[in-house]
Amino acid sequence: MSTSEKNTADKARHHNRGAHRAWVVIVLVILIAAAAVYFMMRPKTQTAPLPVVEVESVDVADVNIYGEYVGRIRAQQFVEVHARVEGYLQKMCFTEGTYVKAGQTLFVIDPQLYQAHVNKARAQLNKAEALARKTKHDLDRIRPLYEQNAASQLDLDNAVAAYEGAQAEVTVSRADLTQAELTLGYTRVTSPISGYISESYADIGTLVGPSGGKSLLATVVKSDTVRVDFSMTAIDYLRGKDRNVSIGSDNSGSKLKSFVTITLADGSEYPVRGQVDFADPKVDPKTGTFSVRAEMPNPDRNLLPGEFTKVRVLLDVREEAIEVPTRSLVMEKNGAYIYVVRPDSVAEKRFIEIGPEVGNNTIVERGLAKGESIVVEGFHKLTHNMKVAPVVAKPKASTDDARKED
Repeated sequence: MSTSEKNTADKARHHNRGAHRAWVVIVLVILIAAAAVYFMMRPKTQTAPLPVVEVESVDVADVNIYGEYVGRIRAQQFVEVHARVEGYLQKMCFTEGTYVKAGQTLFVIDPQLYQAHVNKARAQLNKAEALARKTKHDLDRIRPLYEQNAASQLDLDNAVAAYEGAQAEVTVSRADLTQAELTLGYTRVTSPISGYISESYADIGTLVGPSGGKSLLATVVKSDTVRVDFSMTAIDYLRGKDRNVSIGSDNSGSKLKSFVTITLADGSEYPVRGQVDFADPKVDPKTGTFSVRAEMPNPDRNLLPGEFTKVRVLLDVREEAIEVPTRSLVMEKNGAYIYVVRPDSVAEKRFIEIGPEVGNNTIVERGLAKGESIVVEGFHKLTHNMKVAPVVAKPKASTDDARKED
């Protein structure tokens, strides 16, 4: 092979190697570009968001525990006004439905017959007193004569007997006059108490009296203070042995005396509290309840005797109790549980022991401590030991008035 041919072959091989390298570079660039496009265009892996829950901090407070019962209002005093003597009703001296004072004249019964009895009794008394004076003078004359032996023992004894008989007659006559005057006084029927009087049950001209006539004339009600009667179950009474409230007793170991509030006919709450002043010491075996009575001030007469009302009674005061919203509890056959958010934002399913409900809240007896955070909204999407995003719940206006007010 000549030298020129050898050079030409070398140039061809060199050209082929350069072309090969160029294709390799092109392929590598394409692969790199494709890989870059793939990594840029591939869907990014997204992290699931944490569930957002509303939490509240557990706090302690003194809580009032109440019981609700049906009660009936009655007047503190309810007095019937009767005619004590017989006669025709002559006058009515009051306006029906108004306030009358104790001792005020309400009715007048025809007094003529009874005035005549008084006059007769007074005349009998005058006659007896005159006879007593005469027998006294006779005795005063005979006694000196007897001492001078000018009168016999019989004369003295007769004079003494006549004087003593006359004195007895004076006493009887004076009693008859007093009785006649009392009977005459009964013709003016007065109010035994101060209070509001009912309508008249007898018309003018009606024959009234305890025997042949109509006896009941009116009723007077003292209702500036009323009494509320209701029945309480023995279970409620014995609910807490160590409670701080006494019901119907002066228990020196109790911090508070039980009070009651009642509901008016329009559904509103009466603004004044009443005090429980009596509790029956025995339980009715037929009903399992015992009678309780409370006194309520009634200056404006908003409480009407005879009406039924709803009574709310303070039964217990739980000191430093833990309350949670009832809506945050989950009830199941094994008990009640609540979700507690730990400081590391992990929700813990915790079973608790619950107590009585107070308005919209429930007392927790065991299982929670002051300062812990509980889930009040969003717990339905949680499981035990789930990571959460806690948000402090906004405070809501509470209508619960069961918390201790004093």
